[in-house]
Amino acid sequence: MPSPPSGMAWKLRFFGFPGLICACLSISVASVIRPVSDAHRSAALELFVPVDGSFRSLEEAYQALRTFQILGLERTYDISHATCPIISEILGSSSKPEDLFHALRVNSILGCQIGTQIFEDVASRLLVGIKEANSLMDFYYSVLSLFYIKQQGSSIVLLDADVIFDSIKAHGQSDGRYLSDSDNSEPSTHAAGIALETLAGVLSLADSDMDQSKIEVVKNDIVKLFDSIKSYDDGTLYFDEKRIGDTEYRGPLATTASVVHGVTAFAAIVSGKLEINGDKMAGLAKFFLSIGIPGRTNDIYIQLESLSCLENNRISIPLILSFPAAVLSLSSKDHLKADVTTVFGSAAPPLTVNLVQVFSLDSEDVPILENKELQFDPENSIHYLDLLPLKVDVGKYILFFEISLHDPDHLNIYATGGRIKAFFFFTGIIKADKAAVGIFDTDAENAVALQKLDLSRDNTVSLAANHLKKMHLNFQLLTPLGHTFKPHQVFLKLRHESKVEHIFALESSAGKYKVLLDFLGLVEKFYYLSGRYDIKLSVGDAAMENSFLRAIGHIDLDLPESPEKAARPPPQPIDPYLRFVPKQEISHIFTAPEKRPPEELSSAFLVLTLLPLVGFLIGLLHLGVNLKGFPSSSVPAFCSILFHGGIGAILLLYVFFWLKLDLFTTLEALGLLGVFLIFVGHRTLSHHASTPTKLKTT
Repeated sequence: MPSPPSGMAWKLRFFGFPGLICACLSISVASVIRPVSDAHRSAALELFVPVDGSFRSLEEAYQALRTFQILGLERTYDISHATCPIISEILGSSSKPEDLFHALRVNSILGCQIGTQIFEDVASRLLVGIKEANSLMDFYYSVLSLFYIKQQGSSIVLLDADVIFDSIKAHGQSDGRYLSDSDNSEPSTHAAGIALETLAGVLSLADSDMDQSKIEVVKNDIVKLFDSIKSYDDGTLYFDEKRIGDTEYRGPLATTASVVHGVTAFAAIVSGKLEINGDKMAGLAKFFLSIGIPGRTNDIYIQLESLSCLENNRISIPLILSFPAAVLSLSSKDHLKADVTTVFGSAAPPLTVNLVQVFSLDSEDVPILENKELQFDPENSIHYLDLLPLKVDVGKYILFFEISLHDPDHLNIYATGGRIKAFFFFTGIIKADKAAVGIFDTDAENAVALQKLDLSRDNTVSLAANHLKKMHLNFQLLTPLGHTFKPHQVFLKLRHESKVEHIFALESSAGKYKVLLDFLGLVEKFYYLSGRYDIKLSVGDAAMENSFLRAIGHIDLDLPESPEKAARPPPQPIDPYLRFVPKQEISHIFTAPEKRPPEELSSAFLVLTLLPLVGFLIGLLHLGVNLKGFPSSSVPAFCSILFHGGIGAILLLYVFFWLKLDLFTTLEALGLLGVFLIFVGHRTLSHHASTPTKLKTT
């Protein structure tokens, strides 16, 4: 029995996430259906990341564990240390059935060490509570919780399973939908999926076989439920509900997932096969795959859980036809390739892929190609078709495929999806032919006067005209099969030497592109600017592999003088990248140094400046040093030594200033030395001033 859906799956008010809405709205235009791939695995690893060893809730923990289990990923973290105590606490207390349900399904994957007696106690409480259940969700939580306890090895039997079955079935309606509760609730397709899954759980826990007539009634309800399925024109199917008043709206994703879970669970437990067309199962699979890679944890869990139910159901296993590339190059001789797998990329049984019809989007009435069988490459397990012999031209096409199974017995196992619609885009080299340009006096062309152009390269045509002349330019574009090609963009650009540009769109006429520039009517548009205009032709289209912007040449225009009230050319925008170009080098001009005296005169002046210092030193040597007044006590003597040393430091500072120091550094050092000299000099002079007084006192 498949695992039940997330609690959040039926609590969503909106359609999951905004990108899903866009995907579903645009799927009828073009859809890219691919099976589950490594991109889903990478997304799951990025989305499901625990915080401090645990997730925010048991519901989110189950979504992570179940997603990793479906994708076959190994967990890079261990949440059992933080989660198992929570599970044990919930199971050991008188918790609500909803809390027990979340705890038991997390434990079914995590495998916490829970005693058998605890499971039996929980089962006893649930068996008592299920008899008092009224709402559909009460039955769902209780029955599915008992199912998980049974998976742990406990012996769980519903003795009154038929009564519970009837109580749940009483919520059903004639159209296959169900009521969430019996108190004025609206019928819901989403509730139908919940009911079917609950009924499957009751059947798995019943002590005896259920009355087959009751099961047949449920089977008929399922058929009625599928009558309300919605579809897109490419075969994608989904379930949705209308917004009614203030009722809770869950959107197509949650509603479709609920039905898929319920139907596949019920089909897995009953005998016989449900009467559901296999193509509908394939359409549901396409719906979930068309979502792409969801960006939210809840959405990717719902997507993968639903696809897992479809991958292993007893109704029909969907086969997915996917294409490695939907844009093919005719010039590169690309092959049309198709791959057929299950929704999770498992190999398909032996089959054949047929290209039934090919329609061009320009003419969808008559097919341009029919009934081509794709070849099979067993080495790469891919189906392919060579397009070159089929004479397919560039453009957009709608292709219809059909899958044929080789073994007739596989028709009861697999769903091929019927006729499959796909959009393809073929590109190629477009030939520019019969290009010519010329200047004439009238609208009529003279083929002799036209100058031929080669649009495969730049041209250097030189033209001259005044305001009474007209310029003619024409060419044609041909596809690889020689058909006329009409690109999305064809522009002619004239650029004046003052950088003023004028752009003209070219229109197709009789398979050719022509432009006639009447300069008399364009003088105001050209702002009466005479001079040289560079001419360029731009042709571009998504189907063109050789879109181009070609230089045609230039034209020298002689236009009349501008009237006083004529419009002036608009100011040209300044290129923002000009701010990053190298700036012009700035040449600095300094004041010329003044004329200096001769070197001999400067040297003589230096000697004369030093003579007083020399005389002072000689005088000191002749007179001798008088140390009689030097203090004898320790503190005054130390201050005197520092005072004389400070004076010497100042003299040395003057020498360094002369040799290398600048004025600011010298003044800074001189200020520090000055403060120091004031302090030690004051102590020294105070001592010398007090000495005579002491002698007189003695």
